Amino acid sequence: MSDMLKKAQIMEKELVKFLSDIVAIPSFSGREGAVIQRIKQEMENIGYDGVRVDALGNLIGRIGNGPRVLVIDGHCDVVDVGERSLWKTEPFGPVVRDGKLYGRGCVDQKGGLSCAVQAGKLIKEAGIPEDVTLLVIASILEEDIEGLAWKYMVEEDGLKPDAVLITEPTDLNLYRGHRGRLEMKIRTEGLSCHGSAPERGVNAIYKMAPIIAEIEQLNKRIKDDAFLGKGSVTISNIRSGSPSLCAVADSCEIHLDRRLTAGETIESALAEVQALPAFQKAGAKAWVSENEYTGWTGNKYSMQAYMPTWVLQEDHPLLQTAVQSYKNLFAGAPKVDKWTFSTNGVGSAGMYNIPTFGFGPGNEVQAHAPNENMPVEHLAKAVAFYAEFVLNF
Repeated sequence: MSDMLKKAQIMEKELVKFLSDIVAIPSFSGREGAVIQRIKQEMENIGYDGVRVDALGNLIGRIGNGPRVLVIDGHCDVVDVGERSLWKTEPFGPVVRDGKLYGRGCVDQKGGLSCAVQAGKLIKEAGIPEDVTLLVIASILEEDIEGLAWKYMVEEDGLKPDAVLITEPTDLNLYRGHRGRLEMKIRTEGLSCHGSAPERGVNAIYKMAPIIAEIEQLNKRIKDDAFLGKGSVTISNIRSGSPSLCAVADSCEIHLDRRLTAGETIESALAEVQALPAFQKAGAKAWVSENEYTGWTGNKYSMQAYMPTWVLQEDHPLLQTAVQSYKNLFAGAPKVDKWTFSTNGVGSAGMYNIPTFGFGPGNEVQAHAPNENMPVEHLAKAVAFYAEFVLNF
């Protein structure tokens, strides 16, 4: 067993304690202030060289002052509990049972974030390379719109790192990309009239109906990719408008969740919908909306709901360093794979082409699920990997 892994395993009780502390603080998107303050306190206690909160509410802890900048990113917001009766434990009352820590957000994704923060102890003890600056970031609003925190930090804070390590759950494997996504709206318009004589009007819902059927078929034809897998589209919401419930609908709007595989873009996704025969016959409109989001600080920031696909090439030096760091610790080759869901990598890599990869404790199947749980043994292994990778960066 490597010395780094031994040192991390000695820390197991404090790793469980810190993760429990932050899981116990509900931190829904836009309401992360209390958990940010707790993580900030931990960074200061560890002895980070600098700790600050930006105007939107992202927390940035710094170790070192070299010209080469590495970011380890983990979002600190969580989704809601969902159906409470499905939980066997208190969602915000973390407990350890049979070697697993239970609680909302323990996997997605306070586990990886807490380990990155705690890795600072081992990095400080070993001495960070003189040419490296490490920034451990607790980002916000990711569950509302991944990538927005990165858009803010790059464009407003001037963040320009050389590489990024995403701490989303990978089951202690190395991940090098995932599909992108966008949120598309489609709208049809009609003419309202009294519901007692619908023939006098034009029902916008009826104009939308064949479009819905064609989108269902479109999903079967979307491009596939050998590594990332198939793109997809599904309708996740539908609503209509009319003067009253006794009137013909004069508008109808649907919301599409579109997952983008390699080579697909906002332009290609819009074009394939606009080419549907029913879309053209209805004279429908399609667009990807831009929305404004409010950080816990009260400051607002907007972003279009387009999160680009990204992949780090398997022979990239960053990934090779990660693979070697893994081998140093665990005496075997890692599995190199991809996430099924989307992460802040859409910002760092998808928007800004910053080399990015992922390593995190916990399994992504636990994300957003009731009885979310983290294997305790994953925590020390993640801490050891983060420290080992930084020292090898």
